[in-house]
Amino acid sequence: MVPLGITFIILRTVVVFLDEILRPFLENTYLDFPGIGLVTLLIGLYLIGAIVSARLGRRAFDVQGAVLTRVPVVKSIYVLARQATDALSTPMERKVSRVVFIEWPRPGFMALGFVTGQTSSLDEDGSSRLIVYVPTVPNPTSGNLAFVTEADVIDTDITVEEAMKTVFSGGIVPPDAGLRTGGDH
Repeated sequence: MVPLGITFIILRTVVVFLDEILRPFLENTYLDFPGIGLVTLLIGLYLIGAIVSARLGRRAFDVQGAVLTRVPVVKSIYVLARQATDALSTPMERKVSRVVFIEWPRPGFMALGFVTGQTSSLDEDGSSRLIVYVPTVPNPTSGNLAFVTEADVIDTDITVEEAMKTVFSGGIVPPDAGLRTGGDH
């Protein structure tokens, strides 16, 4: 009930705030009704989305990015904000190539991790390293990043969704799948 109550209070506060701003301009018109602020906000967000998704909007968005990436101080802030937004808006399945186990935080302890990429810099032996994100429980937005060799990971048949359920539940909801059979591990 608490999350529902908090959501209701926040939405009600936003609607009342927007109504207080708009209703004085709309007094004695057919648009003067409780909730006009919310309706206006939803229509505005829809129109902005339609403009940005259209060809002209995308071009304007690209020009904006090109300009902001050339301003010295603004560039750092804009690029970081853009990368964070892109990362948050991309579905988890596209960001993670597979779910693995690695010895973490020390030998003998196994941690569930997500392979998120591969380094382009090569080790002395000519191999690259996997980038493994080890989430913390129950908040996977914080965690640790490990750069490990392919030999350091143990592959699993666990899906990203199953792994996230396990992380969010603190292990109460274990994954259906497990370690892959066969192979070096």
